[in-house]
Amino acid sequence: MRQRARSAWLFLAPMLIVLAAVAGWPLLRTIYFSFTDASLADLEASRWIGFANYFSVLQMPSGRVIHDGLLADPVWWRAVWNTVRFAVISVTCETILGMIVALVLNAEFPGRGIVRAAILIPWAIPTIVSAKMWQWMLNDQFGIINDALLRLGLIGTKIAWTASADTAMFAVLIVDIWKTTPFMALLILAALQMLPQEIYEVARLDGVSPWKVFWKVTLPLIRPALMVAVIFRGLDALRIFDLIYVLTPNNVHTKSMSVFARENLFEFDKFAYGSAASTLLFVILALLTMLVLRFGRVRLDKDY
Repeated sequence: MRQRARSAWLFLAPMLIVLAAVAGWPLLRTIYFSFTDASLADLEASRWIGFANYFSVLQMPSGRVIHDGLLADPVWWRAVWNTVRFAVISVTCETILGMIVALVLNAEFPGRGIVRAAILIPWAIPTIVSAKMWQWMLNDQFGIINDALLRLGLIGTKIAWTASADTAMFAVLIVDIWKTTPFMALLILAALQMLPQEIYEVARLDGVSPWKVFWKVTLPLIRPALMVAVIFRGLDALRIFDLIYVLTPNNVHTKSMSVFARENLFEFDKFAYGSAASTLLFVILALLTMLVLRFGRVRLDKDY
């Protein structure tokens, strides 16, 4: 047993070394800079200031007390709300639509292989390419979306989908759901392919309705795989950056935590402040991951 464990660590060592160099060291440097007053112009001249980037209390000469730092920044909390709202809505819609697509693709029909390959095209397209493509389609002057809706009589005037406060988040959600639903469908389809067909044959012989079979048989059996898919997609949604950055730059109504961190790191020359935002984002993702793995495993062990 010890020999197998040593062999496993030996095989894992190269990957762990590369991971530590590529991800571990930059992460540690980011955490360090979040406790300094570092500027992008001269990182080596930074001074240690403790938790001031996260939260500080300033006493003004007039006696007024001002709360400063990331945790007192309304723009940061707006970015947190945008990110959480985006993650909840997108993952929910993608899970439901992915389930429907997976159930359809799991059925027997002519050309099923071609349809399975075609359904993955949106997911296979790089996110930047998808964002630029949809940016043109959603353009308020010459975009095909406005043209189609005007021809159908669904809207009276052209809409600036990515610039309007009322539609910007909706536009981002539409693009993300279009792109990522195939990913959820692929994972759910893989789980459906593993289910024993004898159960469904018995259900058909007993005259059980398809709807009841889905709720009582299919959904409980694929729940572990479905949970894994939701976890992966949820963590990915909380890190959303490229889609929002390309579609709606500098839009406070769609700004995510990652976009907020990037703006402060490089555009506003608040490197330490942006490092604090990046560190807090990492802490949030790490805590959510640990909670899901801990309580998710207990729940699965209990139910199954």
